Amino acid sequence: MQLKIKPLRFSVVLIFSIGLLFIFLAQLIFMQFFRSSFLLKLASKQHNYFLQLPPDRGAIYDRYMRPMAVNVSTFSLYAIPPQVKNKEALAEHLNSLLGLDKNFIIERLSRKKQFVWLARKLDWEIMEKIKAQDLAGLGFIRESRRSYPNSKLASQLIGFAGLDNVGLDGLEMQYDSYLKGEPGWTFVLRDARRRDLALQDVLQPPVDGYSLVLTIDEIVQYIAEREIDKIYQKYNAKGASIVVLDIKTGEVLAMASRPTFDLNDPSAYSLESRRNRAVTDFFEPGSVFKIVTATAALNEGKFSPQDKIFCENGKYRVANHTLHDVHPYGLLEFREVIIQSSNIGTTKIAQKIGGAAVYDYAKTFGFGSVTSVGLPGEVGGVLKPVSTWSKTSIGAVPIGQEVCVTTLQLAAAVSAIANNGTYMKPYVVRAVIDKKGEVIKSFDPQSLRQVMTEETSKTMRDILAAVVESGTGKLAQSRLFKFAGKTGTGQKIDPNGAFSHTKFTASFIGFAPVEDPQIAIAVIVDEPRPYYYGGVVSAPAFKLVAEDVLKYRQANEN
Repeated sequence: MQLKIKPLRFSVVLIFSIGLLFIFLAQLIFMQFFRSSFLLKLASKQHNYFLQLPPDRGAIYDRYMRPMAVNVSTFSLYAIPPQVKNKEALAEHLNSLLGLDKNFIIERLSRKKQFVWLARKLDWEIMEKIKAQDLAGLGFIRESRRSYPNSKLASQLIGFAGLDNVGLDGLEMQYDSYLKGEPGWTFVLRDARRRDLALQDVLQPPVDGYSLVLTIDEIVQYIAEREIDKIYQKYNAKGASIVVLDIKTGEVLAMASRPTFDLNDPSAYSLESRRNRAVTDFFEPGSVFKIVTATAALNEGKFSPQDKIFCENGKYRVANHTLHDVHPYGLLEFREVIIQSSNIGTTKIAQKIGGAAVYDYAKTFGFGSVTSVGLPGEVGGVLKPVSTWSKTSIGAVPIGQEVCVTTLQLAAAVSAIANNGTYMKPYVVRAVIDKKGEVIKSFDPQSLRQVMTEETSKTMRDILAAVVESGTGKLAQSRLFKFAGKTGTGQKIDPNGAFSHTKFTASFIGFAPVEDPQIAIAVIVDEPRPYYYGGVVSAPAFKLVAEDVLKYRQANEN
């Protein structure tokens, strides 16, 4: 049979085919020469992606390399939105497994991105549960999470790191540049279904952070926190703080505040609980500040310990203000003025040596300036120049009013008296080390200045020992060791500017043992109730901490 070709139909088909060919050819040429760069990038995105490799954050150890902050392995969940076909169903699954809000998940999955985080820092068990569901479009990346094995111990001192291992408070924040390390980078290959196949050769490996070795002794820290917690609870206090220093080096052996918080769950606690009161809070110290006036008088040669001072039987007029003693005294020796904590006697001493001497020695003791201990938020307190004093200031500043101090400043000041008059700079970090234990940076004891002569130091040590033996600090007496110290009860200021008759700060500062001073301790309790005297509230805590710390140190030496 002969095939008949219809010229018109054939021509139409031929022209149409040639037209399509030209269109395809034009598209091919356009894609090859004008869109090739874009398509190559798209293909690269689909088959490999750039992945950041997080470093391990450096650890934090106490002075004996006991861990106080470490890292634990965790897994973070991510999604590839284009691979998720049923967003509602996936949101339901993750809501039941993780408790994540479904709207949050759907919003994330609706983003026009190749990669979105869904949940960070998950435990191994949770990761396994999600993997068992075999949900398309999900994947995991191994990360590390900060963990604090001692929970609340030294919480305000150590601080904490956030979700991305960035230090947010305390030493974690102060030394973040050392601890955080440097991230690395690599490529991840994917198949046609966008499943991860393998890591390519690492382009830049991560550099892990350095670790900190602290001056803190975990055992001493525990002892200090145990006792400060007891008096905080017992006296229904608004707050409390304690500092234990090594007298000869200035090392901070313990530092604690109340209220406190759990480092592993900081968001569950108030901002007030996270405040390191030992360095961030200042207060009128009351009678513990009399160590400044007494030291100035002795060191300038204006008084001897046996000089007599008439204490006006409990009432003394300074300008337009009447000064009182808790108990009325007549004639007292210089040393008895401090032992019995006479406000009138101390004021008369200050009037003889002059306000400038009191101010100068207060500055030399470190008041009015930060100690630069290496902790965030430290304040220097308040110490007014003599030129700004009022007519009544000579009866206020020498007895610890119109001046504000911190717990750490008080510990460092009494430490100077115990250390033959030498003021040591307080510090809390011993060294920065790498993963091999090699020292990157070390911090050594620093003798900053001589506050008083050795002779004055010995006299002051004897006087402060008598405060505990027969004066206002009797409740700090120990049957095991000989202690020395000074009590203080500071009146707080009411909103109307007058001294409160219901709100006080109870304090005790001291050192132990007297014959060979090793540790200095400052115990401060904010608004204790119903008792508020430093000799009643704070002195017993000093005694218990000092006894246990000295026994612990003796056991370590044997």
